[in-house]
Amino acid sequence: MRFWDKTCAVEERPVTRYVTAPDGVSLAYQVIGGGALDLVFFPGLALPIDLLWEDPGFAHFARRLGRFSRTVWLEGRGIGASGGDFTASAVDENVPGQKVYGLTSVLDAIGCEQVVLVAHGSAGPVAIRYAVTHSERVTTLVLVDSHAYYVREDGYPWGMPPDAIDRHIAVVKEAWGTGAALDALAPSKAGDERFRAWDSRSQRLGASPEGIAAAVRAGFQRDVRDLLPTLCLPTLVVHREGDRFIRAGAGRYLAKHIAGARYVELPGDDHLFFVGDADALLDEIEEFLTGTHQAPEGDVVTSTVMFTDIVSSTEQSARMGHRRWTKLADDHDAMVRAILGRYRGREVKTIGDGFLATFDSTTRAVHAAMEIVSGAQTMGVEVRAGVHNGEVEVRSDDVVGLAVTIAKRICDLAGGGEVLVSEAVKLHLVGSDIGVAQRGTHVLKGVPDEWRLFAVEG
Repeated sequence: MRFWDKTCAVEERPVTRYVTAPDGVSLAYQVIGGGALDLVFFPGLALPIDLLWEDPGFAHFARRLGRFSRTVWLEGRGIGASGGDFTASAVDENVPGQKVYGLTSVLDAIGCEQVVLVAHGSAGPVAIRYAVTHSERVTTLVLVDSHAYYVREDGYPWGMPPDAIDRHIAVVKEAWGTGAALDALAPSKAGDERFRAWDSRSQRLGASPEGIAAAVRAGFQRDVRDLLPTLCLPTLVVHREGDRFIRAGAGRYLAKHIAGARYVELPGDDHLFFVGDADALLDEIEEFLTGTHQAPEGDVVTSTVMFTDIVSSTEQSARMGHRRWTKLADDHDAMVRAILGRYRGREVKTIGDGFLATFDSTTRAVHAAMEIVSGAQTMGVEVRAGVHNGEVEVRSDDVVGLAVTIAKRICDLAGGGEVLVSEAVKLHLVGSDIGVAQRGTHVLKGVPDEWRLFAVEG
């Protein structure tokens, strides 16, 4: 079964289930995939697992892991649907006085004897401690953009200076729920307002400002450096070289102090594992665990694709001057994004002076295109639009396929202030309040056959 959510097409999401930890706390988890390996992923994020599925990058990452593993996604204590104390700093259920994370309870509930443990970011120390104290349950360890300790001291130059911790925590608490941390966590997404809005909402529903402040402080207190020499299992350490949140030196330290560990440093400066070149990261993980990796796949779905473009933008910019044109272009972009939001369109990307967007409803797509063209005219700008319906491959930050090419070619043929659509779109408009007029048969560059096009009549 497939369905369209707010941002992307995904297979039916795994059901969120609960397990009761030995101390009575209910912990949420999901299981996805049917691969040969059992794999547990510690996200190291204070974001609800159900909301993570709303981001196409995460959905792509999770599905690709599920192609070669049965993946368990854990929601930490106090995050989203899980109960308990968000600051729980240990996972060993057999050590008196230590707070219980509950991983063993989850593994027992799903009948899993041994697992690959993958941890991202601040979850690294938690995973390391579990791998040491429950060595009979863990076969392999993968640490992604992580650390053993993240406070600077003599001989350990990575992390936060001790005298800056209180200020850092105050900033984190103040900015929580606003998306302000994206510049460090996901710089490649810093200009993506849709992603920023999703991230802000996910933070607010994941934890309170007080909870995240307490968790950050607890994270700075975790120090598992003394456990690294005791790790006796295959370990992969992967770090992005430009990670601004956890510097690569912390990853190199891990690899240097874990016997036999493999260290891979990848290009990129995003910290979030599902942002940036996630497939390069997945390639390394899959090859380490299976000896090979498959080509990444996107989800092939039927979608309505819309392209818009400002007509003669170069000439208009030269006529108006840089400052006035920049202001007008910003107003145009805000107008387009507002309309996409009203009609539940997904902004895929901007191309030159236009937008590429997808919709799960053809009539909504055409209505959106009409409003964009009309709204631009009130600003003194001519915009054209092309709409086509067909199969596309949804990737983490893009959509590709012949349907995308066709929509772009249709847009290029439209006149200023015109919305052109394909015959496939026309068929979906039967019975709607949208009329069309024939615009002849055309050869679309790089596309087989001839195509009948139609102009939307407002």
